[in-house]
Amino acid sequence: MTYCVGMMLDKGLVFMSDTRTNAGVDNISTFRKLVSWEEPGERVMTLMSAGNLATTQSVVSILDERTKAAGEREPSILAAPSMYQAARMVAETLREVIEEHADCGQRADSTFNATLILGGQIKGSSPRLFLIYPEGNFIEAGPDSPFFQIGETKYGRPILVRAYDPAMSFEDALKLLVVSFDSTVKANLSVGAPFDIQLIETDALRLGRRHRIEADDPYYLTISQNWGEALKQALDSLPPFTW
Repeated sequence: MTYCVGMMLDKGLVFMSDTRTNAGVDNISTFRKLVSWEEPGERVMTLMSAGNLATTQSVVSILDERTKAAGEREPSILAAPSMYQAARMVAETLREVIEEHADCGQRADSTFNATLILGGQIKGSSPRLFLIYPEGNFIEAGPDSPFFQIGETKYGRPILVRAYDPAMSFEDALKLLVVSFDSTVKANLSVGAPFDIQLIETDALRLGRRHRIEADDPYYLTISQNWGEALKQALDSLPPFTW
């Protein structure tokens, strides 16, 4: 399983993903699920993936190869005139890979499915964030839906819904995301550290800070412990149930 979050802020875009994949409790591995591309001063993009690992790795490989083959027949996301067109290219690639795998291998509903989050900014336009479905269609984030989750979403969503603020700083947004990820890890063993982080600052048109949080990271451990204690204190402070 996977947990990834892409979030829109006034300051830019924040991406965070786990790295755990598993095919049973005795076959757990670590794979990076976040990849970025940039042309400094022109455009910057980040893609996160959840679902079948073979599918997501194929999609990333195809997209990456096309960015290095300028002038070839296949379009590159680094040549897309808008983030919307870039999302269309990614969506079409995802749909084609799923169909190819399904035609060549064992057929089963959702066996080769994957879901993607794509965000970034192209010079002359605002940052944009998209959620791309395995069918090849997609939706865009906006004021009413300012963040997207993929993978194991239910455990980490409540804190995001309650505490998200578009005006928050990158640092506060990452603190919120660490709590969301910690809540997910506590509830689901198929999600786990390391966690990858990527920032894209509005109008910088280059990749911002990136970071990996390991399972023994002091900040992560402090947030995990303090959040648990804060929840217990909040529960104790609520009025007791009466018959």
